[in-house]
This record gives sequence, structure tokens and C-alpha cells, in this order.
Amino acid sequence: MHRHKGIKWGEVETRLGADAGKLWSLGEMERTGGEPDVVGRDKKTGEFIFFDCSAESPKGRRSVCYDQAALDSRKEHKPKHSALGMAAEMGIRILTEEEYGQLQSFGPVDTRTSSWIETPADIRERGGALFGDWRYGHTFLYHNGAESYYAARGFRGSLRV
Repeated sequence: MHRHKGIKWGEVETRLGADAGKLWSLGEMERTGGEPDVVGRDKKTGEFIFFDCSAESPKGRRSVCYDQAALDSRKEHKPKHSALGMAAEMGIRILTEEEYGQLQSFGPVDTRTSSWIETPADIRERGGALFGDWRYGHTFLYHNGAESYYAARGFRGSLRV
């Protein structure tokens, strides 16, 4: 409840019931281990905002590089997918730096894993991508080559309903 004070479930349920596509996306977030939860409501649009709130980066979305360009650049030992590609197929977006910070404010996540986050175009154009985690009592953001992938790195998503 600490993630969604003042939000009435009946209103969320009504919105979800009105959009089968968003309900499917939420189901995909759950199926891949994200443990999605409502974390807020957009004051302008009235949309409810869901984030993946699992303690660690969702298990069903790990070992992926950042995007399709990174996947295409790998000559061997290619991962099966990319974070942006998988998110698009699920109908969600990966978290931004600001959203990742908001998620961490609810309590530490990614204490043993890390999660790709939306990367600014100028960093991506240079071959890099950003990811975050929680270590030593702080949220850290790092960079890595976008083509890299690790068993302990996945991505977290956001869905607006």
C-alpha cells in the first residue's frame, strides 16, 4: 500500500477492464516476473502508472542487450532478445532514470541484479546504454556497451492505464 496511497482499486479495475490490450500487457509484466503495482496517477491525464516492483530485475527479462542495434552488432554469442524490443512486444516502456529513482524511493530494488533504463540518444549514438542498481545504501546509475548482456541484468517496465 505504501506505493499507492490514496488510489482506489475500483478505479484502477475499471480502467483495466476498459482496455484489454493494457490488461494483457500487465499480464505479461507479471508472467515475466515483474510483480507490477500501481505507483501513481498522472494528474494531467488521469492515467494510473504501473511499475515492475519485484525485488530483483524480472527473471523472465534478463540476459538481454539494450536494443535491436546492439543485438545486430553482436557477431557471436548473441542474447535471445533486447530490452527495448521485448518491452515493445509487451506493450510497455522501460523505466526512465527519474522513474527508476522513484521506484527506489519505495524501498531498495536490484540489490543483487541491475536493470537497463532508458538511455538518452547522445549516449546511445556513442554505443553506450545506462543501467541502475542499489548498492551501499544508494541508487547507482552506470553505463555499459549497449551490446553487453549479463545473467543478472534485465529491465523494468512502466505501463500507463
